[in-house]
Amino acid sequence: MDHNGLSDPYVKLHLLPGASKANKLRTKTLRNTLNPVWSETLTYYGITDEDMVRKTLRISVCDEDKFRHNEFIGETRIPLKKLKPNQTKNFYNCLEKQLPIDKTDDKSLEERGRIMISLKYSSQKSGLVVGIVRCAHLAAMDANGFSDPYVKTYLKPDENKKSKHKTAVKKKTLNPEFNEEFFYEIKYAELSKKTLEVTVWDYDIGKSNDFIGGVSLGINANGERLKHWFDCLKNKDKKIERWHTLTNELPGSVFSD
Repeated sequence: MDHNGLSDPYVKLHLLPGASKANKLRTKTLRNTLNPVWSETLTYYGITDEDMVRKTLRISVCDEDKFRHNEFIGETRIPLKKLKPNQTKNFYNCLEKQLPIDKTDDKSLEERGRIMISLKYSSQKSGLVVGIVRCAHLAAMDANGFSDPYVKTYLKPDENKKSKHKTAVKKKTLNPEFNEEFFYEIKYAELSKKTLEVTVWDYDIGKSNDFIGGVSLGINANGERLKHWFDCLKNKDKKIERWHTLTNELPGSVFSD
């Protein structure tokens, strides 16, 4: 792509369908070569069984240009359903010209990201331990294409509103690692009547923080969210970690920031 007959290639990954900024990964750039060897490993966190059926990995090779827009060299696509759990599979694919991206899947464009939450009821401490482990490909809320995310947890109903906790803010990232735990003193028998609301926010200086997405776990939830809560109730003193997909519905006015 360059006047010297060479290129400065790098590789971009996107998961389709999905908000491309939120799930984009890229390699480093290698200079002056048409036969690059990267030997890099790029990792997507928070991939669900549904993703493995529904999503396709788009792999684009581009030429980095310092003075103008980076140039597209070629791309290939691999449906995730071609992969099996815990097996490495190699693909040798020809690069094709740029393929159109289907923008008709509105649900995918509204994806807000994923969050990994751990739950454990501690018999010794008589309470619920909630772990906020990490988030993956969050929606970008700032003009720089990133967010400054933090997470709030709230165990309700809670008349005194003393059960609010929040993590530290992680700057300029869509894939933050928190590894923080919060403790709720509560009798085991009371836990089945409670709902845990977890919301992710983008911190803004001097103005209202932006709501990114949230998830509610409890007896009134369904699917994976209900199963996670039941597994916690059934397995005292065992930490159970699960990924959950964030929704863009703000749960109740108690969370307005």
